[in-house]
Amino acid sequence: MRIGTRGSELALAQAHELKARIEAAHSTQEFQIEIVVISTTGDRVQDRPLSEIGGKGLFTLEIEEQLLDGRIDMAVHSSKDMPTVLPDGLELSVFLPRENVADAFISHIAGAIETLPRGAVVGSASLRRQALIKRIRPDLNVINYRGNVGTRLRKLREGAVDATLLAAAGLRRLGLGEHITSLLPVDSFPPAPGQGAIGVETRIGDTRIGDILAKVNHRDTATALACERAYLGVLDGSCRTPIAGLATILEDKLDFHGLILSPDGCETHEIRIVGESSEAVAIGVEAAGRLRAAAGADFFSDWT
Repeated sequence: MRIGTRGSELALAQAHELKARIEAAHSTQEFQIEIVVISTTGDRVQDRPLSEIGGKGLFTLEIEEQLLDGRIDMAVHSSKDMPTVLPDGLELSVFLPRENVADAFISHIAGAIETLPRGAVVGSASLRRQALIKRIRPDLNVINYRGNVGTRLRKLREGAVDATLLAAAGLRRLGLGEHITSLLPVDSFPPAPGQGAIGVETRIGDTRIGDILAKVNHRDTATALACERAYLGVLDGSCRTPIAGLATILEDKLDFHGLILSPDGCETHEIRIVGESSEAVAIGVEAAGRLRAAAGADFFSDWT
């Protein structure tokens, strides 16, 4: 059984976590698991923002081609990197237990965004993070800053930037939690939809793989992601639109917090809805619809 993945250290860590969970859930397994590394366009092109070269799908295209033609049996992804519309015949069917959803602030000269010197350089490849930083500190110089986790930490050490932001989940999965200077509060600095969750993409109707993976699916994470992805789908989220959204499950209740921003952080629209977790998709759709109505028809087109 073959798991397809990107070749970064974080992607491989996530693939090995999936492999370990499958093996633990099937102690009398009658299959062997192989991890297949697949190079993607998003990994190869590092000198331009994703919004200029095609968006999130560039991290999945080559992997999904191999999933569709049967060279791999499943693909493991960071859920926040997944487009809302998948190729015909594929679905995000399984989610592993979610890690910490917060963004991590990392700097050698300050303990938080608020205490950075005026005009300090902050690197981030995420439009959401860039807009949220500018909302808090419009005086900071926020620059595009791509690369895998190790590359970004190295460039920070070398002085290319004064600070950067990375997902706490990724740092912890890599055993790099000691690099976190502080965690940003999710109420005022909400994460990207899907942040912290590992998703597994499979072929629709592949019952053999579906039965194997059913034992590792985390129900609350799957419910939260159903809400967040429905929300993102209505907003037509892309790498050109700063969008944040987080669904939290508490027993049978779902608490959703959504936020959209202009890229300069000056205009924001925010919503919070609490409802039944069984209505996760409907809550995500409603939240997105209400934000669209509040922002106006031209809100997203103004920035593209």
